[in-house]
Amino acid sequence: MDQKVLSVMIADDHTIVRAGIAALLTHYAGFEVIGEANNGVEAVEMYRTHRPDVVLMDLRMPEMGGVAAITQIKSINSNAAVVILTTFDGDEDIYRGMKAGAKGYVLKDAKPDELIDCIKAVNRGQNYIPSNVAAKLVNRFASLELTDRETEILTHVANGESNKRIASNLEITEGTVKTHIATILGKLDATSRTEAVAIARRRGLIED
Repeated sequence: MDQKVLSVMIADDHTIVRAGIAALLTHYAGFEVIGEANNGVEAVEMYRTHRPDVVLMDLRMPEMGGVAAITQIKSINSNAAVVILTTFDGDEDIYRGMKAGAKGYVLKDAKPDELIDCIKAVNRGQNYIPSNVAAKLVNRFASLELTDRETEILTHVANGESNKRIASNLEITEGTVKTHIATILGKLDATSRTEAVAIARRRGLIED
């Protein structure tokens, strides 16, 4: 019996990345790239039209990011098999992607065989999470989550703003800002504003 050819869609805003992945998949028997999307909006529409077996989804793209695109694709088909393929390994990125419904997570510097194994696994309905990624996901579940306001304040801190400036921009008191920052330091287990920003960037809580 002939092996079923798996249809794959690639969503990434870098043309050379899409071309490289497509070339890699054509090197292996049993795969067919049926679409390449430049952003999340294109990815959702392309999925709606082609219904591929597996979607390879970058997290950070223009117009609509990967997490939002995964959410919309899962609303179209709750059984959609989506693999996050990204350069980012911050635990917040992993958490948001998997929470949205992704079944696999592979870094772009992974070996080709790892990507192939991942695609086959999620097509079978299995989850595929490398051990180092799984460890970060466990840490994310165990950590305390920042509120939207705390994330907003931390972003201002990352921009080098003083407590007074943050208070003025957000129309709150300077004392409230200090209270929020103290809470942020506690949640991130940081000893300073600088360390809190570094931890948040590493985990993907705020963008560089």
